Amino acid sequence: MQISVIVPLYNEEESLPKLYEWIARVMQDNGFSYEVIFVNDGSTDASWQVIERLHAEAGDNVRGISFRRNYGKSAALYCGFKAANGDVVITMDADLQDSPDEIPSLYRMITEENYDLVSGWKQKRYDNRLTKNLPSKLFNATARCVTGLSLHDMNCGLKAYKKEVVKNIEVFSEMHRYIPYLAKNAGFTRIGEKVVQHRKREYGVSKFGLNRFVNGYLDLMTIWFLNRFGKQPMHFFGLVGSLMFLLGFVAVIVVAGMKLHALMNGVHAMLLGTNPYFHIAILMMILGCMLFLAGFLAELVLRNSQTRNDYLIRETL
Repeated sequence: MQISVIVPLYNEEESLPKLYEWIARVMQDNGFSYEVIFVNDGSTDASWQVIERLHAEAGDNVRGISFRRNYGKSAALYCGFKAANGDVVITMDADLQDSPDEIPSLYRMITEENYDLVSGWKQKRYDNRLTKNLPSKLFNATARCVTGLSLHDMNCGLKAYKKEVVKNIEVFSEMHRYIPYLAKNAGFTRIGEKVVQHRKREYGVSKFGLNRFVNGYLDLMTIWFLNRFGKQPMHFFGLVGSLMFLLGFVAVIVVAGMKLHALMNGVHAMLLGTNPYFHIAILMMILGCMLFLAGFLAELVLRNSQTRNDYLIRETL
């Protein structure tokens, strides 16, 4: 099979028939063998009934996965990736803001230009400029600095992947925003970008609020930390803890030395017990010890992890 199209959705019953009809027309016009996997993320409307009807009409070209409750887009993509059979996997949103007409060019970039992943860039958007466009630009600028990927729209739902990529990355929590970064960390460095069409929403309302930008920054810090220190937690906690302990220890010596110097010269000086600098120095030493111990505990947890020696092998001879 050439293409698997994964469509995560939540309460999109009105747009699904039109979306599938559009996808099927593009596939037939280009002679692609394909499957469309609709992942129903706990919808409370008739989305699943629509998917069942599409499956009855289209047969194996339409597959469906339905969650018992809403788990989020990352969970939907994870299950979709796991079920995909196509050599090229394409993801798109169900709200008709992503155009299936982009599929052939995305497919060619993967198969002919040998990209591991191609991310869409909605250069011209029809969202509210104040609540979506400006925060999105700030978010993507920060993501580019942290990840080292020069993508203008990392969170774009329209992406294309080699099958090998989706089978070797794990999308969890709300990390769907950073799939290109997850792919890069897994060793898939041929990551490209394509300007794609952004369309106005025809049905329903957006399921995303401003809180996604706050959560996005927190997730970005999490994935950066896991990539940098996930296999060597002691390198972070031990280093920071040691530096903090040493600074606190030096500060204690300095404060005690100043007190002793004052006593030797008969000068009145503040008692150590009432000196705030002394307490701050002791606190730094305690925190340093705690961080160092946290590093040890993290290493013990990692030692018993079943994934501690998981490495992606490109090929063997």
